[in-house]
Formats: sequence, C-alpha cells, structure tokens
Amino acid sequence: MTGLTIDHGGAISVDPDVLRDVARRIDEVASRYDDARSAILRAHRIIVDTPGFTARVDTVGLWASGQHVARLHSECQETAGSTLLMADAYEYVELRAEAEMLAQTDPSTAQRLTLRADRLAASDERVSALADELIAQWRASRFEGLTGNIVTPALYDQVFWTAALVGVFSGFGKVLPGERLQGKADPVSVSPVKTSSPQGAPSSMAGAFGRMAATAGAQVAVEKYSFADGTTKFVAYLEGTQSVGWGGKQPWDSKSNLELYSGKASASYQATLEALRAAGAEPGDEVDVVAHSQSGMIAAHLAMESEFDVQMQVTAGSPVEPTLDDDQTIIQFRHSDDPVPALAGGGSPEGTGSADSVVVSAQGNPGDTLEDFVVDAHHLDTYIETAEAVDASSDPRIDAVDEFWRELDAAEVIERTEYQAERVE
Repeated sequence: MTGLTIDHGGAISVDPDVLRDVARRIDEVASRYDDARSAILRAHRIIVDTPGFTARVDTVGLWASGQHVARLHSECQETAGSTLLMADAYEYVELRAEAEMLAQTDPSTAQRLTLRADRLAASDERVSALADELIAQWRASRFEGLTGNIVTPALYDQVFWTAALVGVFSGFGKVLPGERLQGKADPVSVSPVKTSSPQGAPSSMAGAFGRMAATAGAQVAVEKYSFADGTTKFVAYLEGTQSVGWGGKQPWDSKSNLELYSGKASASYQATLEALRAAGAEPGDEVDVVAHSQSGMIAAHLAMESEFDVQMQVTAGSPVEPTLDDDQTIIQFRHSDDPVPALAGGGSPEGTGSADSVVVSAQGNPGDTLEDFVVDAHHLDTYIETAEAVDASSDPRIDAVDEFWRELDAAEVIERTEYQAERVE
C-alpha cells in the first residue's frame, strides 16, 4: 500500500460550512493583528512626542514591527477571503450536482437548488470558474494509478479502463436519489451457523473488516448491541463476491453482481435482509454496515431504500457510490489499482454523505508483481492493510468513526450470529 490520501471525495476536499468557520476564525485573527498594529502605532507616537524618550527606545524597530503586523493583517484578510471563495465554489458544485440528480424525481427542489447556485455564481464571477476548474481537475485525476501492470499489460490496461468507462457512461456507478432495486430476487434460505458473544465492539476500521463471517460457507455476520437504556443497534458485516458462477446456490456470485450493479434485486440483497430480520432487527432500527466488494452495493441500497436506519457504513472496493443524506456517514476505501471501484466512475464531484464522510484512496499493490495477475489490490486482506495504515495515521477526519466504535463498545450485551444463505428452487 502506498500513496494514502484521505478526503471527502470528489472535487470537494472540505465541507463548505467547515471552510466558512475557518475563514471566520482567520478573520478574527486578522482583527487581533489590526488591534496590535494600532497599539504599536500609538506607542510609537507617544515615544516620539515625549522629549528624550527616543534615546531609550528603538523607534525604527518599533515602526518596522508595526509594518510587519500590518502585513500579517493583510495576509490574514486575503486568506479569509480566499477561503470564503473556495467554500462558495464547493457549495456551488454541491448545489448544481444535487439539482441535476433531483431533476427527474423532485423538479421543484431541483429548481430551488439551481436558483441558490445561480445566486452564488452571481455574487462573485470567480465562483463558477473555480468550480469548473475543480471538476476538471477531479475528472483528470480520478483514475490515476489504474493501469501499468507488468503482467499482460495491454490486456490489463484495457480491462481496467473498460471498467472505468462503464462506470462513467452507464450511469450505474452512482446510485441516485429515488432509485430502488427493481424486480424480484431469487428465493433464498438463510440459516444461522454460529453464535457468539464478543467482549467488545471493534476498536478500529481494520478490526471491523476483520469481523467478517469466519465460519465456512457463511456470508453475513450480524452483531446486536443492547444498551442499558433499552435501545439496540445492529452492525452487519457483509462478505464480497464468493463465486464467479451464475445463479447457483451461492447468492454472492456474478449474477448478483450484475443484478445489483444494473439496479435489480439480487439474491444476496434478499439474503442480507432476511439475516437482519432473523437477528432481531425491526423497521426503523439502526443497522450499520461494514462491507466488501459486491456487498458495497448491498450497503448502498440498505442505506437508501430499506426499512432500516443506516447511519454508518464502511465499504472496501465497492463498485458504486450511494447518494446519502447529510446525517448518514460513509467511509469508502478505494485502491487506485483495483478495477472494481473504478466501476463507480470515480464517484461524484460533490461527494456523498455527512461532513464526516471520507474517501480513503491508496495504491493497494505498489510496484509491478505477479500478484497483479490475481488483482491482489481488490482482496479484503489488502484493504485491511490500508485500514491499518489509516488507523495508525491519527488523521482527525477519522475521529467520527473512532467515536462510533466507542459508542458501540458501551453496550451491555453483544450478540453475534453468522448466517449462511443459499438460493433455493
């Protein structure tokens, strides 16, 4: 793993409101510098107006200090202004993108968002130009690191870029507001195969990915957290694709992959719903998700259309990006040399989810090795290595996830059940 970056995703690096708060604080510092400059000038005047005082004080140095503080005041004001301009540009990108997504499902809201964006652009002609530049930079860099494989390089480059182009032009890589899985899923049977009582919640993202079902044949693990106040929360740990077959007993197969990606109900999604219900989750209950690969698509639809309240999801190598509300947090792990997340088309310029949502990007398998032949960058173990690096980084943008684990760890009782699902005739 190399080239680790953590940001909000898309062309937007920081939440606009956070930037505005930073600008306000910088402006407060600027006012302090202005007060200091005024005090220095008053002191200088008193000294030069007092006979004999200039012989005891370096008035030249004092005047120079006043000039230096004045420059700092000016620099702070310029920085505050630039920060506010960047916040407006980020918000403009968000508003235009959200309006475009809602144009078909909620035209009145889309029109209001467009008007807000137009007002922002009219307030400063630099806003729309900067927004266009941000999106252009994002489009130019979103697939960096996807090619350059030493093993059959021409073939791999073609396959990887095809995945990226499918994500961009098919429209399937971004799950839009109002989109629901269509059709009827293949029938499945879901059976518990192991129960246990963990001593605590995961304490890190690497630890969470390590909580996937360990029993042979199981694809789903559900942990029920019961708290002293009588509330409960659930966390579902969902495996990635288990078979390249088509329509056999294994629900996590190529058929489910294609169904989910093209917006159709799959056996794996149905199995996940049944496993959650079997674990005791009821409509309205908080169900959070840790998912790999195919199950990133399951997590997206659980968050956007299921009867459950998904507040947190952590995904690795997902081929889609959901459109989440401002109160839903998503942590997305993407390896630049993994073609599966390339199917998401680079995500979206406005990002998704709450201000605490982040995208973790890295090159999963740096260098050209024979491991490239099996796309090692997509394996869960490789994503766990990246998660370990993030856990060790002490990056403040991961604080929300750390707090999430701590809140879960306060549960009085934790019940874990692993489930095995099969298609049935």
